[in-house]
Amino acid sequence: MSAGVYLSVLLVISCHQQQQQVTAGSRVGSAGWASNTTRAGMFKNTNNECDHVMNVSAADRCTFVKTTPDCSIEDGFINYLRVAFCLLPPNLTPLTVTLCIVWLLFLFVILGLTASKFFCPNLSAISTSLHLTHNVAGVTFLALGNGAPDIFSAIAAFSNPHTAGLAVGALFGAGIFVTTVVAGSVALVKPFTVASRPFLRDVTFYMVAVYWTFFMLYRGTTTMKETFGYLGLYVVYVLTVIISAYIYNRQKHSMNSSVSSVTHIPELDSSDSSDYDVPCLNGGTIQQEYESEYRPLLPFSESTSQILLSSLNPVDNRKWRRKPWSWRVFKVLKTPLEVLLLLCIPVVDPDKEDKNWKRPLNCLHLVTAPLVCVLTFQSGKYGDHMIQGQFPVWLLTLLLGLFLSAIVFCSTTNDRPPKYHPLFALLGFVVSAGLISAAASEVVSLLHMLGVVLSLSNTVLGLTLLAWGNSIGDCFSDITIARQGYPRMAISACFGGIIFNMVFGVGLGCLVQMIKTHTDVEFEVDGLLTWVLAGSLGLSLVLSFVIVPLCQFKMYRVYGIFLLFFYGIFLLIALLTELGKIHI
Repeated sequence: MSAGVYLSVLLVISCHQQQQQVTAGSRVGSAGWASNTTRAGMFKNTNNECDHVMNVSAADRCTFVKTTPDCSIEDGFINYLRVAFCLLPPNLTPLTVTLCIVWLLFLFVILGLTASKFFCPNLSAISTSLHLTHNVAGVTFLALGNGAPDIFSAIAAFSNPHTAGLAVGALFGAGIFVTTVVAGSVALVKPFTVASRPFLRDVTFYMVAVYWTFFMLYRGTTTMKETFGYLGLYVVYVLTVIISAYIYNRQKHSMNSSVSSVTHIPELDSSDSSDYDVPCLNGGTIQQEYESEYRPLLPFSESTSQILLSSLNPVDNRKWRRKPWSWRVFKVLKTPLEVLLLLCIPVVDPDKEDKNWKRPLNCLHLVTAPLVCVLTFQSGKYGDHMIQGQFPVWLLTLLLGLFLSAIVFCSTTNDRPPKYHPLFALLGFVVSAGLISAAASEVVSLLHMLGVVLSLSNTVLGLTLLAWGNSIGDCFSDITIARQGYPRMAISACFGGIIFNMVFGVGLGCLVQMIKTHTDVEFEVDGLLTWVLAGSLGLSLVLSFVIVPLCQFKMYRVYGIFLLFFYGIFLLIALLTELGKIHI
């Protein structure tokens, strides 16, 4: 079900619920804004007075939003509640909400594009510069790159106690989506035999992380020591992966020593080491073969202006002719955004011969990248800050960038990257992380507004829209990898990545909140829905832990259909619980 159809259905249900509330006399006037009225069919904490805006008459909602402290925003560039109720007349509120939904889809494109085209490549370049093994890079930098939207969204959601449900719903919802829909789709596309030890390892660690999170939600609070212990769980996971890879390499070496065991080596591809070796090596080989095929026979040097224009062109004419029309339409729509990102974020590619060194563009990055960091850090809070009340920070950043850019331009050439070129990967990492964080804050603020307008809890929005938006890219990439003949790699990505997202999403979110408030973090649980969400995720992991070994670690199409059916049942129960049809 698409996000647009889903929101349309919820909008109709919301209008029907509000009409029932009016006929039952539950509408409150402007004098009763701070009453303890709760939404019909919903078990929700009512500490946030802004949730009552839909109980106020349409003409008074704009005034209510402007005068209620809970309706103000701390993070984000735009106050979406004021946009929804004050931008257009009250009778055009559905149009405003529709425009906000379009903007939400655009934000998801920004998140996915920044993570895949800029954040991940720079992390890969950093890991290569540090000479990390593929195992360590896979469970650290690669996991961070793949899970960046989830982690930054969780940190942004935990910044406000009223939106913490978005983080819980998104992390648990994404976990269920990936372990059922994505894993089931991989089994349907390419039935295969699961890697036994990595599968049991990943499922076990993920069950521990889910249980620990469930325990924190049940208690309603967590301390600094517990948070560090929670983050330490991933350190133990990384050490387990490294030790497992070491044992595997020892076994592989002993098998290579005898000629009779050479034919059995491919069976060990399911072990820990191959989980992360294939993507790195395969991608680099394809890239090198692709470039060598179209390399000019005679020496050719481009001018500085030609290098700048070609490096800002995100469309590859050779790919364009081979792609279907749907890909071309989407490429045309996101091309302006890609050009803007190319102007702001440097990318270092170790697989290319020139390491993606573009002298004029990289010099321009020294001007644009620091400006983007200043203007996006904490939603632009320091963008207009004045030094001693006279000199703006952004102007100082611009002058320093121009000075560095002039030095680099005069001391380098177009055809050879400088020795310090890997530092541009670090710069690209910082800028892309800032943009992802800013976009994630906007997504959280926008989803909170939709929850208020549609009378939905943050948890249900997190487990549906936020989880789908952050996981849909992983879904398509894993299915594509499975079709290319690497289903074991795809299933490893399903379970390995969400462990990182869960632990660091919740752990860093709580840690940042503790540093800000100097107190323990308290969770506002959205009643029965949270326990349905946690219980469903735990049940799906237990079933996978039991059924897959019983099937001798073979993922058949029947099991894939079962996983998809399980997710459908879960989603139905979650929506019925949200609408009050299932309650205690």
